[in-house]
Amino acid sequence: MEGDCLSCMKYLMFLFNFFIFLGGACLLGLGIWVIVDPTGFREIVAANPLLFTGAYIMLAMGAMLFLLGFLGCCGAIRENKCLLLFFFMFILLIFLAELSAAILAFIFRENLTREFFTKELKKHYQRNNDTDVFSSTWNSVMITFACCGVNGPEDFEAIPHLPHSSLEKAPPEACCQRELQSREGMFVNKEGCLQGNERFQNRQGCYTVILNSFETYVYLAGALAIGVLAIELFAMIFAMCLFRGIQ
Repeated sequence: MEGDCLSCMKYLMFLFNFFIFLGGACLLGLGIWVIVDPTGFREIVAANPLLFTGAYIMLAMGAMLFLLGFLGCCGAIRENKCLLLFFFMFILLIFLAELSAAILAFIFRENLTREFFTKELKKHYQRNNDTDVFSSTWNSVMITFACCGVNGPEDFEAIPHLPHSSLEKAPPEACCQRELQSREGMFVNKEGCLQGNERFQNRQGCYTVILNSFETYVYLAGALAIGVLAIELFAMIFAMCLFRGIQ
């Protein structure tokens, strides 16, 4: 009976580590996509030190989970006590690190509010100055998502124009509608847009557009994170039980 229990534990350990292996592969792929993605996210990550650090932490965590899932599978099948202990210690460290990251994300969630982005936009945005990383990032986001400002074109009314400009309340060029949503896309009517004709402007704020675009993915990512933490916890329990059961 004891041998059957040990065998069952071994295969359960293998199963949980296989899911850790898949979870690590997903995090690794997501981290690589965020860093190299050409549609504006790379610029957002580069412009925000917190996001930049978070992307590389996610990349490192994915690589470690990928490797440890593989090692855990090998340790379970071969019943290697040294490998199982090594696996348990590193999974415990990763589990604590992910738990700490989740707590920090919850604590600093106010940095992702509409008011925060509006304040930062009005403070740092320099319209069509693409030599400024912050402005270039916002322009890329507005062009990619066909949106304007955080709340809408009114966000730019208090932002100064170039000297001697007659377009006092015109939105930046990035808010003008394009035939193709990229910097190379042709304007539908640039002059009409800059003169205040709303028909040729993107009127919806980027906060709402991006939130709607990624709402499903945010819940999916949250569910995935909870699932990964649960799998890691069970994997540690099975690793220790298997470690103690091996003669």
